[in-house]
Amino acid sequence: MTSRLLRTVAAPLLLLTPWCTACTSQEAPAAGPASSSASAAVPSDAAGLEALLVDAVPSGLPLVPDDELDPPAGAKTIDDVARYGDDAQRQRQVLSDYGYQRGWERFWRADAALTSVFLDQFRDEGGAGSYAEDLARNDAEYYGGLTDSAPDDLPAGCVTMARDEPAPDQGLAGPAAFAWCASGVFTVSVAAVAATPADAWAELVAVTVAQLDGLPSG
Repeated sequence: MTSRLLRTVAAPLLLLTPWCTACTSQEAPAAGPASSSASAAVPSDAAGLEALLVDAVPSGLPLVPDDELDPPAGAKTIDDVARYGDDAQRQRQVLSDYGYQRGWERFWRADAALTSVFLDQFRDEGGAGSYAEDLARNDAEYYGGLTDSAPDDLPAGCVTMARDEPAPDQGLAGPAAFAWCASGVFTVSVAAVAATPADAWAELVAVTVAQLDGLPSG
């Protein structure tokens, strides 16, 4: 599968292969707002999923209109996500095995700085958890970093990775931080590229926490 997180900078083609044996410096201000988890319901369509996404990031980066990206951001079906890979038919089967239902992508960008959020919904918690784990493993292999499966700044169910130096060959114009989290039937994938490692990490944590807090609790 293509790594979707930084495709405005790079479009690496990376096949997502399931690893599961049975896929069932300064505190950053809060990102937001997303819907409150107390009042939000599990979406039954793309519009419901969009309503759960954060709509601003603490760095103040401007939102990139969905149609200015190629392929466009915004709502994603299983077929849309499958087409990120070289073998769309194979990718669709993999996503179906996870129980993939729908997704939404959102990007903020200015010059080399970039923040992206991907929210994906699955049939059940097992599929969401397996997808998050496998996506983290695949993206880490491409971007070349070491993952942390128990980050202090994020809740259980999250995996993070930091790249302190730019990596032009992988499309990273500056220090970057990544997070992949499972929360109920959802996965949250966030990437932040900034001027310093501290800035990238602060942005990542604030956006990821805000996005997780906005999801339905059950």
